[in-house]
Formats: sequence, structure tokens, C-alpha cells
Amino acid sequence: MEAILDIIFSVNDKVNAFVWGTPMLLFFLFVGIMFTVRIKFFQVTGFKEWMSKTILSCFKKDEVRKTKDKNSISQWQALTTALASTSGTGNIAGVATAIVAGGPGAIFWMWVSAFFGMMTHYAEVTLGLHYRYKDKNGTYFGGPMVYMEKGLKSKLLASLFALFCILATLGIGNMSQSNSMADAVYHTFGISKLAVGTVTSILVVLVIFGGVKRIASVSEKVVPFMSVLYILGAIAVIIVHYYNVPAAVMSIFKEAFNFKAAGGGILGYGITLAMKKGISRGVFSNEAGLGSSVIIHAASDTKEPVVQGMWGIFEVFVDTIVVCTITAVTILCSGVYEQSVYLTSMGIDKINGNTALFDALPNGVTLTSMAFSTTFGNAGNIFVTLSIILFAFATLIGWSYYGEKGCEYLFGPNSINIYKIIYCIFIIIGAVSRLEFVWNISDTFNGLMAIPNLIAITLLSGKVVRLSKDYFGKMKK
Repeated sequence: MEAILDIIFSVNDKVNAFVWGTPMLLFFLFVGIMFTVRIKFFQVTGFKEWMSKTILSCFKKDEVRKTKDKNSISQWQALTTALASTSGTGNIAGVATAIVAGGPGAIFWMWVSAFFGMMTHYAEVTLGLHYRYKDKNGTYFGGPMVYMEKGLKSKLLASLFALFCILATLGIGNMSQSNSMADAVYHTFGISKLAVGTVTSILVVLVIFGGVKRIASVSEKVVPFMSVLYILGAIAVIIVHYYNVPAAVMSIFKEAFNFKAAGGGILGYGITLAMKKGISRGVFSNEAGLGSSVIIHAASDTKEPVVQGMWGIFEVFVDTIVVCTITAVTILCSGVYEQSVYLTSMGIDKINGNTALFDALPNGVTLTSMAFSTTFGNAGNIFVTLSIILFAFATLIGWSYYGEKGCEYLFGPNSINIYKIIYCIFIIIGAVSRLEFVWNISDTFNGLMAIPNLIAITLLSGKVVRLSKDYFGKMKK
């Protein structure tokens, strides 16, 4: 059995090195830059427009928050469900991991990936709405697999995306979330991981078997609550350590362009490592380019594809520019991250040929919890644990819909309930499993989704530009 696992790990490491390697990360950036240039830096020049059409419209038009269409969801529900899938443990643990592995400069490159990722997500959401169709039940069906088949006439590319999407839902959208939740609850409250996994599975069953309407209904209540709660808690930590904020922000910019490589004590992480960790964690956080959340956006009752594309811009903005930045500043200003200690351990481990010292240092959820504890004491650990529970649960219900649509595309509507049962079983398995294996495999499939999607939106970029010109042309008349 160990020999088989070793082979799987070896193969996965090679695939993962390509999927999340420098060429692919540059591909992510290239696509974002291309759409940014072709649509005239709309994330900046159109800031007032897309803010007005998205979050601000919720205070003006009731139909943005609600829908009269019994077979679709509202624009607000589409956003909150999409944010439910992206706002997982990556916003808490992923940011800390990026800082530990790539230094404070990784946050700068996370911003860069998000800035251009806004337009990547705008493009894929716009295409998702343009090519979607209604099934025999009158429900919208859309996503990357649809614009690959209808726009590019490539059933093969569409099938590959759907397959990778299904596999990713069981990993990064499921097992890694339930494992993080179970681990946090166990260490904070002493409740067994099996019990946490079982209860979570039952709660997810109650939500996802109610269909997309129930998923959206739960998401629109949980996501705003958990986001505001977490942001307020983080801001409280920042206020307490306000005197460290200028130095924390400066370290982000300074370390982003540090050309010295780690391995020699406190020389620095190096610009290459900072870029790689920042861009990859940014993509992991907001999913721009992966195509996953396009599936839920396509279920919106929005009639205009470009308007829903603007919701895609706002989604990336909130997830990475707002929430991830607040997490990063919280960690850096609280004093729990000592760069010299991490770099020294990294250097010693490099000489010894292992990662024992580095792995023993606080990372991920633990590091973020320590930051909150500097202000709230032991309550800080409880606060982060409760945040993880809400974030992870929201991710679980959001990603289930993506896998459901992937199964429906490949195997037909009769496969949906079977998939849902398997999905809920995997929640329990994930809660009691070793995370390393699950994370590595699922991270690979998560990245593999991006390959057919980035190819598709690049080839369909002309369509995105034309749809944008048509819409803004009509707005000027």
C-alpha cells in the first residue's frame, strides 16, 4: 500500500509542479493582462460603474436581492454563493501560508494576481451568462463546459473541465474544508473529528438536497454574517497594534522586490518565491481563471451577461483585495510572524536536506489564531475556529453545486443525487483523514481545471470584447 501511495505522490508532484509552476502562473497573469488591456482597464476606469451595478444596487433595487423566477436565483444570491465557495479556509489559512512560504512580499503579488484576475473573472462570468441555456425544467445551465462546447465547439475540452471539476469538488471544495474544520474544533473544543465530520455532513445534506435555491438562500445569510464578523474582529486586532501597521505595509512592498534568496539566514525569501506563492495563493483564494464559480453565476436571473460579469469583478475584489489583505495586515502587525526566525529555519533545513525546523513553526490557521489571540487572548483562538466553521461550511455547500453540474453535464440528471450522497460521505472521510495527501491531490485537480478554462476564454476573448462594446454602446445612447 505504501508503495502505491509513493507512486501516486510522485506522479502528483510532477503534475502539480507543472500546474502550479511558473509557466502556468504566467499564463494566469497573461490572460488577466490581456483582458485588462482589451477592455481598457475597466476594473479601474469603470470602478464607479461596476460598484453601482453590484453592491450599491442592492440598496436601490429590490430585484437585485430577490427574484420572481422560481427556477433561478438573484444576482445577490449568485454573488454570495460564489463567495461562499471562494471564502474558505484560504482566506484564513491560505494567507498565512503565503506569508510563511513566500514572505510578506507574497501579499503584493497576491494583489497583482487579484487586480488582473478581476478582468479574467469578468470575462469568464460574461461568457457563462452569454452561452447558458435553460434545461427541460426551465433551470439555467451554464459554466465553462457550456461555453467550451457551444462557443468553441469542443466537447473534449468541456468534458475534461467537467471531470476535473468533479474531482476538485471532492478534494479542495470538500475534504480539505472538513479536515480544517474538524482539526480546528478538535484542538479548540476537544470534540472528536469523526463527530464534527458526521454533524457537518448531515447539515450539508439538509442544504444541498434542497437544490440551488436552498444553497443560495443559506449562502446569502451565512456569507455576509461571517464576512462582517471576521473583518470586524481582524480590524480590532489591527487597531490594537496600529503602531505596527506602517512597518507591516512597508514590508509587503519591500519584500515583493527582494532579489535575495532564502537559504542564508535572514537574506530574504527572494522575488521569485514571493511571486510564485503570492500569485498561486491569490488564484486559490478568488478562483479567477479556474472557472468554477462561473457555474453558480450562470444560475442568476440577470438578463445582461456584462452586468453579471461586473459581479465577478466585485467577487474577486472582496475576496482578495479586502478579506485577504485584512488577514495579512493582522498577522504582520500583531508581531506573531518573526521573519528572521522563519528564514533561519528555512536556511538550516536547506543545508540539512529536510524541513523539520521550518515545519515546526506556526503556520496556516495556527499563525492566524495567534494573531487574534494577541488582542482577544484565548477567545481569539475560539473566534478563528468559529470563523473557520462558517467559512468552511459555506465552501462545502457552494462547491457541491459545481460538482453537481459537472456530473449532470457528463452523466445526465440521474447522476446528481448519487453525486450528492458521495459528496456528503467524503465530508466525513475528509474530517478524519491526513490532510497532506488530500490537499496535494485536490490542489492538482483544482489547477487542472484552469488549463481548459484559460484556453477557452483566451480563444473566446473576441466575444467578450464584442459583448462589452455592445453593452457600453447601448448605455451611452
